[in-house]
Amino acid sequence: MPNITRGDRMSGLVTYLVGGGRHNEHTEPHLVAGDDALMAWYDDAELSRESGLAIARHLDRPHKQLGVDVKGGHVWHASLSLRAEEGVKTDAEWNAIATDFVAAMGFDDNDGTKAPCRWVAVRHGLSKSGNDHVHIAVNLVREDGTKASTHLDYVCAQKAARALEVKHGLELLESSKGERATRGFSPAEQAKVEERSALFAQRKYEAHAEKSGGDVTPWHQLDPRERQTRITAEIRLNAPRNDLARKVRACASASENEAEFVRRLRRSGVVVRPRYADGQTDVITGYSVAARPAPGERPIWYGGGHMGRDLTLPRLRAEWPDSPTGAMDAAAEWNAAKRNQRPAAPGRETTEPDPELWDRYTAELGELREILRLVPLDDRDTWARVARQTSGAFAAWSNAVEDVPGDLAAASDELAKSAQTYRGHTKPQKAGRVSAGGAAMLLASAVRGGQGTAAQAAMLRQLMNLTQAVNDAAKAAQQARHAEAIATDIRARLVRVRAALPETSTTATAATATKTEPRRIDMSAVIDEATREALDKMNRAEENRRKRTTTPLPSTIEPTRPRTSTTSRPDRGPEL
Repeated sequence: MPNITRGDRMSGLVTYLVGGGRHNEHTEPHLVAGDDALMAWYDDAELSRESGLAIARHLDRPHKQLGVDVKGGHVWHASLSLRAEEGVKTDAEWNAIATDFVAAMGFDDNDGTKAPCRWVAVRHGLSKSGNDHVHIAVNLVREDGTKASTHLDYVCAQKAARALEVKHGLELLESSKGERATRGFSPAEQAKVEERSALFAQRKYEAHAEKSGGDVTPWHQLDPRERQTRITAEIRLNAPRNDLARKVRACASASENEAEFVRRLRRSGVVVRPRYADGQTDVITGYSVAARPAPGERPIWYGGGHMGRDLTLPRLRAEWPDSPTGAMDAAAEWNAAKRNQRPAAPGRETTEPDPELWDRYTAELGELREILRLVPLDDRDTWARVARQTSGAFAAWSNAVEDVPGDLAAASDELAKSAQTYRGHTKPQKAGRVSAGGAAMLLASAVRGGQGTAAQAAMLRQLMNLTQAVNDAAKAAQQARHAEAIATDIRARLVRVRAALPETSTTATAATATKTEPRRIDMSAVIDEATREALDKMNRAEENRRKRTTTPLPSTIEPTRPRTSTTSRPDRGPEL
């Protein structure tokens, strides 16, 4: 995964890369790739601060000598990182990866049409999380004084990364193939998540110790590595943003229309704020939510799209009936939420569901599973919708019965990954439309009664079948990691949930829910046109490097004439 930053202090960047790092995690920093002169001057010996400053001076010479300024900074930095599970690459492998990446970005001689940029790749051991990685520093001022283009460099870097995965046999990014992605955490948010996760991990451990009895090691006397393992397992579940996303997803799945969605959000303890179209109060274009703050604190707001791609208002509306009356009712509820007034027209969320509905909606889930057997596994819209609805059902159940996020919450979060696609969902066909919305509505009431746990066990069996269907679709699309998470971790969690429910005539087969041989998609189109173009560019650059004769001497940079008060800084302008 490439991570790009910009600046104007080459010496600061390089000395940081060859130094100890923020947490002394840098070990044996050395060069693995760079322009011809640098690679002739330096071997793989550990670099000192003095060596780092010398490398920075060499890289910076075109900028200093030619006096060319670049908007946003002339220092371009990218780190290329592998998952810890992919292991450690050799210096030679990183040399090839870094060189191909620079070629794909057009920072070399660009097929012989431009003067090259000066650049270097530094490797200094594993990251704090155990990821093998390399840092690439580039001077955007080429050796002839023109500027390297950074137009859409984030997009180009992602395309280059996909090409590197293909060329060097690295693990393919599954979210790219599946056209889906989830948001990461900022450093500040990550720190809050870790603090909260440590507290919840301790609570769970102590509750389990009290329940099991006997001689149990106190939390603070556990081996630090075991404590950290338990905390790490809680991090994903205890992100405040994910808590809100589960509540929103549960309310959306349980609601028959937008007005009910707003009322359910408010009943779940979420603070709701609509976003209006310019100059209007009856046209809502989006929304944001926040956990109810403690006295004296300010709420932290998250937009729907910031919590998950499937939770934007337009995507949620694709699941509900569209009518002028419905829009007016929804606007009334949004306005009531904005003003902190009572709901405009309370609906079915205020009443206990009919116990007979458990059998009906359990049967509908079985019907949905049968319908899915006829759905092509490359129909991403349908499978994303099924994943979102099933995730919403588990989220509703989790919100109702789990005091702290547990197995049901984890199942909901993992399934939600399949729902967060790049593209918006199309409107489902009205004819024969079956969903898991009824199940979500019932499970949301589980803590208040319903028909009891036997009915929940029967419904869980059907939800596990839907989870298996989503797993089959992920496997057929060659999304091995996501499929494995569904097949092992999530299934194990749901089995634990089922074990806590009474045995029924149908739950005996739940652990071995019907598995169908996954149908295969023609994956010849995995390499899209953009990736293929980046791959071709890498291969051409590699062929050109083989043909040309390299020299250890750097290119001559003509110094600029001393500037006077009437002489402006020369700017050769952007490359053409």
